[in-house]
Order: sequence, then structure tokens, then C-alpha cells
Amino acid sequence: MRERIIQFGEGGFLRSFFDMFVHIMNAKGLFDGKVVVVQPIEKGLIDVINQQHGVYHQYLRGIENGRVVNEVTAVESISRGVDPYKDYLGYLELAKNPDMRFIVSNTTEAGIEYLGTESLSDAPPKSFPAKLTALLYERFKLGLPGFIILCCELIDRNADLLREYVVRYAELWKLGREFIDWLENENRFVNTLVDRICTGYPKDEAKALLSELGCEDRLLNTAEIFHLWVIEGDYESELPLKQAGINVIWTDDVTPYKKRKVRILNGAHTSMVLAARLLGLSTVGECLENEQVLGMLKRTLFEEIIPTLGSKEEDIAFGNAVLERFANPFVKHQLLSIALNSVSKLRARVLPTILEYRDKYGSLPKCLTMSVAALIAFYRTDEANDSPEIMEFMKKATVGEILSRVDYWGCELSFMQEAVEKTLEIIKTGGMTGYYGEALS
Repeated sequence: MRERIIQFGEGGFLRSFFDMFVHIMNAKGLFDGKVVVVQPIEKGLIDVINQQHGVYHQYLRGIENGRVVNEVTAVESISRGVDPYKDYLGYLELAKNPDMRFIVSNTTEAGIEYLGTESLSDAPPKSFPAKLTALLYERFKLGLPGFIILCCELIDRNADLLREYVVRYAELWKLGREFIDWLENENRFVNTLVDRICTGYPKDEAKALLSELGCEDRLLNTAEIFHLWVIEGDYESELPLKQAGINVIWTDDVTPYKKRKVRILNGAHTSMVLAARLLGLSTVGECLENEQVLGMLKRTLFEEIIPTLGSKEEDIAFGNAVLERFANPFVKHQLLSIALNSVSKLRARVLPTILEYRDKYGSLPKCLTMSVAALIAFYRTDEANDSPEIMEFMKKATVGEILSRVDYWGCELSFMQEAVEKTLEIIKTGGMTGYYGEALS
């Protein structure tokens, strides 16, 4: 089977989502293609992927149409992995394959960034957009067609931003007007919205599940049964997702779908998990079983997030569905997994609601503002997982210094300082019980 897709990101989400979809299309005889996975950062799973020849087991579990679903698939859509930090020439070689048609990425909210400090001669450049620029330049020099580039990062207009940064790198590296024209005219940078809760490697269940499978699998992956992919444009003729039974929406504008999903589902996750972890909880399921955490979550959803969206019937229905998905008995979603890169996640998922609520009602949303304080408290522990620079700064800086970091938040947040400092004092004196007591008062 031909290698037709380059995928940036080897984590559990893309393996539960896109790689699963490719497997389904191949199995139904609708697509003839394999995925080559590129490791976007220095530490990753490429060695394990290659040791297992790209094959892993994916469990999908949940409630679908009132029926309990618990199914496992040996996913065979990945042909191999490439680590550009160990084999940069092998990475650039991917551009030479004329069968390559699609590029898919999920490098987290922090992945699409413009540093402006890298060089084309770096092997590899540090950022994902710079790596992609180098790959596309190799493709251009060979006179081969461009790509359909599907971005899965949870930021607004993800592909538009990626295209902007790639063009900026092309200009920084003086790669020429002809190359920039090729970038913009021969490639399709496609905004998308992804939705599936992926719970990754099931540490607590791994022994039993692997015994059931009768094999070793270091890439064993779990996710909920629900999935949705909203994609701008219509590439069904080349990527027959809908024909394969995938819940895909081809649309002219992904914005309303993305706003609702990111604000409600991801915003609820990000605003909830750090305080819950400080309370001593470990999974989203435990959060839904805790009266205080659930009470604050409901208040956050239905009194703060959804009102900024207009409290339409479909928004309320989506909020109720999110609570059901969070309570999925099969999903053991680790809070520390969701907590990865929380600074960029809070900026993308929570701050827009805080700002819109303030503009609409003339006051701060209590629960979401308190979640900013919980983030600061969490980053002062040793459990935070972010870039070394961010973790070092957050651990030592004052509240005022943190809230003034426009590069972190996209704007200056001094208007929140009094409320955030008050919440941190409550945490200091009354612990997380005091925190939740204040939120629900």
C-alpha cells in the first residue's frame, strides 16, 4: 500500500482519530494509502512505532444510541515513523514521494508558533511551521504538486495561522516569490475542528487488556466512541470519509462549530482539571462523582460559558451532552494528561469566554476567573508540564507579572489581578475545599 499521508504528531489523539479513519477507509476498499508519522518535538514515540511496525490496538468505548459499545481494532494505517531529530535527511526525503498528497497535524495549541530565530540549515528547525516550510521547499524544488494540509490543533483558524507562519519563514529565509506563490496557490491549508475524547494508554487497565489481546502493545490506546470532524471545503472525492461512515461535516465555515466545541467541551476541561488535581483527584470521572467539582462545573457551563454563546437550544444540548461524555464509565481521562501545556490551553479555550462575558455583563465570570488562580497555584507545584521556560517563570513570578505576559495570554490581564489574588489567598488559607466553597457560594 502506498504512503500517501505525512502526519505531524504521534500521540494518542491522532491515533484514535485520523489514523483510525484511514484504517477504516482502507479496510472498506475506499482508500489506498498509509500514513508516515513525523515526531514534531525531540522526545516522542517514533522508536516504539517503528518497533511495532506501526500497528497498535485502539479501544473505542462508550454509549451509542443507548447501546454500550466496547470494541477494539488492530489499527494498521501507519507504515512507519520518522524522527527528524535523528534522521533529518530521511524527513526531507518524504517530500520526494509523488504519492504524498495529504499532511495532517496535531502539535497541540503550543505547536503552531513563529519563533523567527531558526535557519533553513537547521537540522531540524525547532518549530513545527519551520519544519513544514523546509519540507515544502524541498517539494517545490522538485517541481511536484502541493498538499492538502489538514490542521487539527485546537486554535481558531488553525490552518490560516499555519499558512501565515510558513509564509513568514519563507520570507525570513529569502526563499523567493516563486516559492511563496507555490505555497499559496498549489497547497490547500484547511481549517478543521476535531472532537473525540482520547484517554490514551490505559495504565490502570493495561495488564488486563493486554492479557485479553494476548500480545504486548506499548501503543495501546483508548478513546470514547463519539467522534466528529468538521472540515472546511470538500475533499470527499480524494479522502472518502463520509462514504466510509465517518462522522464528518464538509462545510464552508468551521467557525461556529469550533467556537461551540472549544468553549464548552475544552473550556470545561481546562477550567476544571487543575483545581480538581489540587483537590487530589486523578480522572475526569472522579470529578463528575465529586459533588463540589460537579457543582462548579455545571455553574461554569450553564451560567458562564453558554450564556456568552447566546444560550441557544443547541448550545444547552451540547453542554448536557458534554456532561454525559465526561461521565462515560469507560473513559478514565487522566487530569494530568489534560493539564499538559495549560497556559496555551487556557488562552485558547477559557480566556475568550472570560473576555466576552466581561464585555457582555460588565463583570468577571466568577468560576472561570477562579480557574486562572487555580492554574497559577498548579504551576507552583511540581506536577505542571509545559515548556521549561514557562514552568520556571510561573513558579517564581508574582500574580501581577504573570497576568501582564501578553505573549502568554494575547492581551494584558491586570483587570483580573484583584480577583485572582483573592482566590489564591482562599486556596492558601482554606485549601481547595475553601476554593470550591467560594465558587458555589
